[in-house]
Amino acid sequence: MRKPRNQGFTLVEILIVVVILGILAAIVVPQFTNASQQAIKGALASQLQTINSQVELYRVQNAGNLPDTDAGFPMLVAGAGTPAWNGWGVLVELDFLKNEPNNGYTRSVNVTGVWSGTPLTDGTAAGWAYDAATGEVFANGYDFTTNLIANEAGYVDPAPF
Repeated sequence: MRKPRNQGFTLVEILIVVVILGILAAIVVPQFTNASQQAIKGALASQLQTINSQVELYRVQNAGNLPDTDAGFPMLVAGAGTPAWNGWGVLVELDFLKNEPNNGYTRSVNVTGVWSGTPLTDGTAAGWAYDAATGEVFANGYDFTTNLIANEAGYVDPAPF
């Protein structure tokens, strides 16, 4: 009578499987490491388009005045109105924006800007910059013209201040 053969795997078979898994991991892992930066850039581009559209809508509905000139909830003024909206002022108060946008790169909702050439700050790290002369909003740490964030080669800060 014949003895049954052992049903285990040989060392060579196990090594082949490990090598195949290693090759697959080397192909897949870089795809996921870049995904978070792509998501941040996509979110910032979308938010900038929405914010700048809403600033323009505010200007159209208010006889050419920009939101930083609003008497009740001006943008850029820390403590203006109740609540202060971290510098977003009338855009959030009157529902031009549903809530304060969060900059995914700096992880901040605060907005700073230029008022008569003088940089304003509320004393915290800013997520956004607002140019009171043009009404344009910029995301700190994101260059919308090249679609690069600050930790990527070739990044240039697009804010005018």
